[in-house]
Amino acid sequence: MSSPPTPSISPSHFLDLLLHSSSPLHRPTPMTSPRRRSLPLRFLLIIIPAPLFLVLLLLHRSTHPTATLLRTADSGPSPDPRRFSLLIKLLAYDRPTALRRCLRSLAAADYDGDRVALHVLLDHRPPNSSLSSLASSHEILDFVDAFQWPHGEKRVHYRATNAGLQAQWIEAWWPGSDDEFAFVVEDDLQVSPLYYRFLKRVVMKYYYDRENYSPYVFGASLQRPRFVAGKHGNKIQLDSETRLFLYQMVGTWGQLLFPKPWKEFRLWYDEHKAKGLKPILQGMKTTGWYKKMGERIWTPWFIKFVHSRGYFNIYTNFLKERALSVSHRDAGVNYGKSAGPDSTLLDRKNLDFNLWELQSLKKLRWYDFCFDEVLPGRVVRKFSELVSVLKSVKLKSTVVLISLYSVEERFARNLICHLDKADKQNYIFLGDDSEFLDDIAHRGYPVINGIGFLQSIKMSGFVGSDDFAKQTLVKSYVIKACLDLGYNLWLLNGNMISLGTKLIEPSDQSADFFTADVGLVFIRSSLESKKAWSELTMSRVQTMCTSRHFSASLKQKSFVRILTEVLASSAGSRLGKLDEGIRVIKLGPNTSSKSISEGQSNVIFWSRSMASDSVQKQLENMDLWLIDSDLSCGAVVCLQKQRVKKEGKPSWKVAERFWQVDHRRTRDNYAIAALQEVSQPEFDAGRFLAARFPPTLNKSLDPTLSASKDAERTDPRKMTRGLPRMRRRTFAYDDGVKIVWCEVVGLPAS
Repeated sequence: MSSPPTPSISPSHFLDLLLHSSSPLHRPTPMTSPRRRSLPLRFLLIIIPAPLFLVLLLLHRSTHPTATLLRTADSGPSPDPRRFSLLIKLLAYDRPTALRRCLRSLAAADYDGDRVALHVLLDHRPPNSSLSSLASSHEILDFVDAFQWPHGEKRVHYRATNAGLQAQWIEAWWPGSDDEFAFVVEDDLQVSPLYYRFLKRVVMKYYYDRENYSPYVFGASLQRPRFVAGKHGNKIQLDSETRLFLYQMVGTWGQLLFPKPWKEFRLWYDEHKAKGLKPILQGMKTTGWYKKMGERIWTPWFIKFVHSRGYFNIYTNFLKERALSVSHRDAGVNYGKSAGPDSTLLDRKNLDFNLWELQSLKKLRWYDFCFDEVLPGRVVRKFSELVSVLKSVKLKSTVVLISLYSVEERFARNLICHLDKADKQNYIFLGDDSEFLDDIAHRGYPVINGIGFLQSIKMSGFVGSDDFAKQTLVKSYVIKACLDLGYNLWLLNGNMISLGTKLIEPSDQSADFFTADVGLVFIRSSLESKKAWSELTMSRVQTMCTSRHFSASLKQKSFVRILTEVLASSAGSRLGKLDEGIRVIKLGPNTSSKSISEGQSNVIFWSRSMASDSVQKQLENMDLWLIDSDLSCGAVVCLQKQRVKKEGKPSWKVAERFWQVDHRRTRDNYAIAALQEVSQPEFDAGRFLAARFPPTLNKSLDPTLSASKDAERTDPRKMTRGLPRMRRRTFAYDDGVKIVWCEVVGLPAS
């Protein structure tokens, strides 16, 4: 036999190996220790003559430009609070009175002895403007030139042509470093003397403090939060203890911008502009603004960017309509006529709390564009963390476990959009793509990292490199935890889309385990299912998964097949079929939206062997492809809050989590409204309501109604004649609350 040829190594390749032998970017293989890989570098530096080493180094750089750029970027200085600097970017146009007010408030602020630069960006008048308009701009220039700025450098940029508000904002700043921040104000703004010291504390706490830093925070707004951009979103209501919170909406009335997210936005904006894309985000009020005003405004672009990245903004809540910046809402691009100040300026005179005390980032609340609270960071990496995350999900009695193993990111994100659209909240994702799982976790979606989870149960060493065995073990342990906590469980794969608000659970009570061949599983929590899973299934699954030839012995890698095989060997466990109330539709060339049945739970699925682009095209044809080119949902869905549907009735104020009763006398009727939790079926609403009526009325109230849970179903003909009658109407909603409207009719005249 001839010996194999000696591999040839080019000088550049040789130096590449030499330079990267101990680099963290080129980790050693499991068979090689880091210590042994670092020895050749020291040895070769000794034996290679200096001129030859220099030649190799130059050759390496000429043949690896990308690697050189990456190393240069990585070797840059990290953020350092000693290098902190803030630039004030003042956007001005044609409002000289407002500009004077703004500049004077900025100059009167306390800058804590820091040097702060002021950049005034004055937009030019449109073409063919009158001489008087140009003269007005020149007067503004004269005032700005003469204005004394004692806190640092002052620059004035007077544009040669009209740029408009969008370009004024977007072109205002390109960060000079990761320690340079911009505070952008429009000329109708007035700031508090305390604004700078507060912003500086925010930066030191939430940017430079590693324990309180998040790469998903793009800045801080000083305006009083009032606007919810999502259609049908919640009203902004915060308790009096909340001083700071995070909200996705950008604030244009005094916005501090962090350098890295702003750079990212500028590049994203360039790319989307070059492709001719528009910042259309359905379900947002700002999209309507864009359709009306077009490129005159910039906020729809930034909102679309924030939505695609899952970023958040820091906001203040100082109560009594106070804020550190106030917009006087003078007539301009945004207002046809002056609307007056939106808030009361917070200063030392009306400061009645500790402005400088900032909570840790973990204690702050996060809100999306609908002003629904988001719970970021719910990642299960250890078995011991599973219970707390499960309890944080709005489960009621059922968990939906969605497996994302071997699922492309675009299909996983499209699935998330369907869950948001249907307002499904009782789910948790399972997978092994740590980067993707961390990304959706910071957006508020609960996830289980299968890699860390398996290591925590100390089973990863037994299954080796068999990925399917790992998936099977993780699913089995998660199912066991859910059953032990008393939760029913659905198991879905990422190649499925469940349409509708919820999956209909099988009514067959003779079985606790149900499957469909497509990989759909339902397990009802009961004493029998817990026992069967703990005593039989777990031991059998562990034995199978730790077998050396586990995957090779399977005809088809399917968790359903394994579950079927294991339960078949148990005499006490019956396996049912998921064919009741659920319509399973296989995606294919002939599948259309007409295949979806009304009144049923529809589950669309596709074979894993189907080409990814074909799957996407078929879903697009059925209007089931909900993501855009950014792999983010094309719409923000804010669920409209349910209201009592009976028109003409008084609007009763009801508070969550406790009963609140209101009385009103209307002619001969006495009406009462209350809030009832559906989760308390043992509560006798009739008795409760009757007890709230005046004692004199209670004595004369028809006893068949006052103590009856089913008062609304009582036959009026059977009621005692001559006594007051109670009429009750119930309005039930999907969020677990029902409004009970009751009237007592036939009271004696007072």
